[in-house]
Amino acid sequence: MTIFLIRHGETTGDIEDRYGGAYDDRLTEQGRAQLAETATRLLGKTIDRMYVSTLTRARESADIILETIPTPVEYLDGLRERDYGVLGGLTKAEVLANYPEAVELHKDPANTDPEGESQADFIKRVVDTFETIRHSGHESVAIVAHGGPIKVILTHLGEPLPERIGDGEIIEVEV
Repeated sequence: MTIFLIRHGETTGDIEDRYGGAYDDRLTEQGRAQLAETATRLLGKTIDRMYVSTLTRARESADIILETIPTPVEYLDGLRERDYGVLGGLTKAEVLANYPEAVELHKDPANTDPEGESQADFIKRVVDTFETIRHSGHESVAIVAHGGPIKVILTHLGEPLPERIGDGEIIEVEV
């Protein structure tokens, strides 16, 4: 199976310096342009089905790709980014003012943000969802999601992790 792991484009939260996670923000104009470029890099590739996180930024990214690469699509909650709890959607300045103790804790993914999703629960959710996709019977799929779930999938497959996963980046893996 060929899998195209695709990260959404730049978001309003990125430029506003917000903690993302399950916070539901939108693509910027730059983010839309990034995904238009991503779509052109997929031209000529066979994609039997696209699986997409239900968060708006991933859905918008998938919609842009689908304009160039029409394929059946399925939206899955299991591909959502990790829930950062009370930090999600706040600017980094707001977090420093309201949750200063959480700033250092957040740097270690083994910690759970206040009212957030544990790393273990996040990994289990993403891996379970990925395994369902993996056994779907398709020869080639695209997964449009977020940096966190993409890293979980790569780790699960024993693939090396890139230093950074850029906006609109495509990582192709064979399983």
